This record gives sequence, structure tokens and C-alpha cells, in this order.
Amino acid sequence: MKKKILFITGSINQTTQMHQIADQLPEFDCWYSQIFTDSPFIQWVIDKTEFLNKTVLAGQFKENSEKYCYEHHLQLDYKARKNQYDLVVYCSDMIIPDRMLQNKTLWVQEGMIDEYTGISKLIKTLKLPPYLAVGTSLNGSSNICDVYCAASEGYKERFSKIGTNNNKILVTGIPNFDNCEQYHINDFPLHNYVLVATSDGRECFRPEDRVGFIKDCVAKAAGRQMIFKLHPNEIVERATNEIKENTPEGTKIYTTGNINPMIANCDEFITQYSSAVYVGMALGKKVHSFFDKEELIRQMPIQNKGTSAKNIAQVCRDFLAFKGKKEDFVKSYDYKAVSELVYE
Repeated sequence: MKKKILFITGSINQTTQMHQIADQLPEFDCWYSQIFTDSPFIQWVIDKTEFLNKTVLAGQFKENSEKYCYEHHLQLDYKARKNQYDLVVYCSDMIIPDRMLQNKTLWVQEGMIDEYTGISKLIKTLKLPPYLAVGTSLNGSSNICDVYCAASEGYKERFSKIGTNNNKILVTGIPNFDNCEQYHINDFPLHNYVLVATSDGRECFRPEDRVGFIKDCVAKAAGRQMIFKLHPNEIVERATNEIKENTPEGTKIYTTGNINPMIANCDEFITQYSSAVYVGMALGKKVHSFFDKEELIRQMPIQNKGTSAKNIAQVCRDFLAFKGKKEDFVKSYDYKAVSELVYE
């Protein structure tokens, strides 16, 4: 029988990344589940309140992810109740039920990781559950998975510095951020504008001076055409009204759609806490971000012409074939990117 792999999904970005990796593993029986918890209390909060509806555990994130899986005829096993799995591929290591750790586990970086704050440090120091940091600042740093796949050497350094063993982390690149050149070919009709990508900080319980940010964007645009692209997790009516009230007439607002072609066609790109800043950097745009520019440069996802999914799939394949104890895999594993194997 085929060995079974469970891919844990979250946002659409995470879900499409998992799908790309699974597509490179046709010899295995691949299944999907939205990220889940076995905690009775957290499950009660999900079922009885709307408090977690702006997180990947519930709400539109879960609905959109499962809709994507249905549309692409992917096999769903929410909470891993149908099968026993030989490997589980995670998009977050902040919530992993104990029973799932009996399997071989592999973690894949989604995109940008939130800033490591004093609260993040306190949670690590007190050994509290990493999800209490609310955002993704502790994603990739729990050391709980057997193998970690990072976007770049800079992110490998970050993850190892705040908790995950350095020898567990492989720099594979990550799907959706490893071939930004492709976005130059697009049918987005507009060109030569200042693009602003907002973030969902307020929806994730973080303070934000949105009006102040909008006014700063207007100053940077200096009379040029402006386009705002809202984060899919934002409260649309509130965000739209704020933009209309504080920007010149003719400013365009997009609430849906693929932001990558918009980035490719812009002259300047302003972000808050968005992974999309890496697309702008890869395409040579003038970018602005709430993150430190030098840190962004260090952590920039490697551009390997779209081979990250193949790289991660090969690690999955080799890990499943490994006969020793799962904790010994990375000690002896000689990882090579697919491109290195092709050109040897």
C-alpha cells in the first residue's frame, strides 16, 4: 500500500504551497487537513464563539482552504481521524497535538515571520504555548518537528537563534516566493503607480494607527496614482472607508485578487507586515516595510526558479525512506537542492 502523507493547511498561501509539494509526490497517498487542535478549551472557543475566526483555526481561513481543496479534488481528513499517517507536513509548529508527534513530522515556512517581540521572548522564557504570541513570531522556533524547511539562510539563522536546532533546518526555498520573475508576465491593466499592501494587525489584536499610515503613504506617493490592496483578513468596510477619507480622489482599492501582478507593474511598493515585500524586493522595486530593511535583505527567500516544492518533496521522500529512528534522520542526511542534483 502507498504510504500516507497528511498536509496541514492554513491560509490560502499555505494551502497552495502544500498542494504544490504534494503534486511532486504522486507515488504517495496525500491527504489534507486544516490546522487543528485537540485542546477541549480551544475547540470550545472555536465552536461557541467567534474569537478565533480571524485565525487559521477557523472562520474564512478554514472555509477558503477547504473550498480550495474541494475545487481541486484533494482528499480531506480534518483532524486526522480517517487514517494513520507516515508523515505529517506542517505549515505551523505553534499548535501540534501530542498524538501527531508519533508520526514523522516536517515543517514548511509559509512566508514572512512576524517580528520577535518582548512578548515573544517572555513566552519562550516561561515555556508557554507559542500560540499565545497571537501572530507568527514564534512559528518555526518550537523545535518540535523532526525537519524544518526554511526560505533562506537568514531565516535558518533566525529559527535556530530562538529555539530550533540548527541541524534540523534545511534551506530549501519556499513555494510562492521562489520564482518572482514570472510575475512580470501578467494581464493586470495598470502601470506606473504606488502600490500599498495593508495588513490584518487589528484583526489579530495588534494596535495600529491606520490613518497615520495612510497619510504617510499619500506623502510618499507625492501626487502619483495610488492603489491599495487590502489583506483578505481585514474588515473591508472599515478599511475602505479609512482609505477613501484620507487619500486623493482617484485612489483605487482592491479587496480581492492576486497582488503579485500588481507588484510587478508598480513603481513603488509600500507594505506593513506583508510577505509580499519579498516579491517587491525580488523584482527590484523600491519598497517600504515596517520591518528593518537589512533584516529583510538577510532573510529574503532564495530565488531558485520555482524548484522549492521539488526540493521539499525530495526531503519528504528521503525522510519516508529512512529506516532509522526519525530523530536521527537529519544527523546523517546530505541535503542537496534539486538544481544541484540536475547539474552534478
